[in-house]
Amino acid sequence: MWPVKYLDVRLRLPRELMHPMQEFIHDEDVVEYEELLTWNVLEDRDVEYELFYVVADHDPYLEQLASVDSFRWFETTVIDEDSLYVYVCQESREADAAWREAFAAMEVLVVPPIKYHDDGSFDITLLGDGGNLRAVVEGLPASVETTVLEVGEYDRRHPRVTHDVTDRQLEAARVAVDVGYYEVPREGSVADVAARLGVAESTASNLLQEAQARVMRAVLDE
Repeated sequence: MWPVKYLDVRLRLPRELMHPMQEFIHDEDVVEYEELLTWNVLEDRDVEYELFYVVADHDPYLEQLASVDSFRWFETTVIDEDSLYVYVCQESREADAAWREAFAAMEVLVVPPIKYHDDGSFDITLLGDGGNLRAVVEGLPASVETTVLEVGEYDRRHPRVTHDVTDRQLEAARVAVDVGYYEVPREGSVADVAARLGVAESTASNLLQEAQARVMRAVLDE
């Protein structure tokens, strides 16, 4: 089966299949960024556990979490005034099973994180042989909009430098370049980056540090 292929694909579910939190991201100007970091689906118990990283206005986001019927419980850990981790236990939803079936019979792996966008779409990375990856895409319901972002041979020893960098971290790094943060001598500051992003300085600093750490790990193959 080796070499294994990877497929980066963007999926957009129809309204009737969207999770209430996806609808909230789409409808309300509250969430700046959200990604699903890891998950565990217990099919025999019809329950799943999920860990999210979220950049959002905390109060309305927490109110929305509390309103979702499928959530048995959730816990949050505040990182700073803009971002937090959300650990959720939720009952498996029939609407999710409707599109997940395309993955069930195929020998593919889903590689976290899954990144969500404010138009209701999300980006997902799949690993497998080319035939199975094509079958997954072709097996999705016709109502699911599918956009192939990138495909190639997977080699974790030599990953793409920005493979592990989130969209939000990459955005912060681009802004940092624009304001001269990486010039020698430095022309811009973390405050300049924060102002351009519209976030707190601590959030901007965290985004830049995380982006730099992930890029350096990729460069050094560690």
